[in-house]
Amino acid sequence: MSGHSKWANIRIKKGKMDALRGKTFTRLAKEIIAAAKAGGGDANNNIRLRNAVQKAKDASMPADNIKRAIMRGTGELEGVQYEEITYEGYGPSGVAIMVESMTDNRNRTTPEVRAAFRSHGGNLGENGCVSYMFDHRGVITVSAEAIDEDSLMLAALDAGADDVKAEGDVFQVYTAPGDVYHVKEALEQAGVAVEEASVAMVPQNTVTVTGKEAEQVMKLIDALEELDDVQDVYSNVDIPDEEMASLA
Repeated sequence: MSGHSKWANIRIKKGKMDALRGKTFTRLAKEIIAAAKAGGGDANNNIRLRNAVQKAKDASMPADNIKRAIMRGTGELEGVQYEEITYEGYGPSGVAIMVESMTDNRNRTTPEVRAAFRSHGGNLGENGCVSYMFDHRGVITVSAEAIDEDSLMLAALDAGADDVKAEGDVFQVYTAPGDVYHVKEALEQAGVAVEEASVAMVPQNTVTVTGKEAEQVMKLIDALEELDDVQDVYSNVDIPDEEMASLA
């Protein structure tokens, strides 16, 4: 159950999302709207909506904003109609990249995503070209300073987690997508301090990138995340700690 499968993207993504905090509520609202539209407004019977609402609460999104987003998704309130589009492509050194977007204008978003890839040494591919390299999983981040691996492993197993891996100075607890917040709550009740919980596309294997290529990959990820219609960016890049420090 333990092991070391370095996934730098989790921490890269977290850092970029911190930098883009001003857009966070908009992106969370879009996810709630899409979840409610797809599965209804009852979070008890809609796992995706339950996860989206919990993520919004974790980000301190006001309850009224959450309620309005649900009502827009169910059609009780008028609002912009969003379409979900997932883009797949390659970055420098063959790094696989998945881009999840939510847009009211596909003709605006697709050229923007394509341009970001082209401008930073990558290329947009066909649907399915890299998605097979990723698994849809719940991911819970726990500081390695807060608990030892054996204790976390026991607590995670009891909570219903699938796997625990050491990733540098944190542990990643992996779950089924629909179980992530249940496991998070169980861990917290057991006294485990959770840093972050989310549903993500986790790469099955990573590609180590250094030097100029590492810088190009980071610029590509930055450019994609800065697009207004982009919700999340996932990659299988693994940038060594010393490289990350120099890039930072």
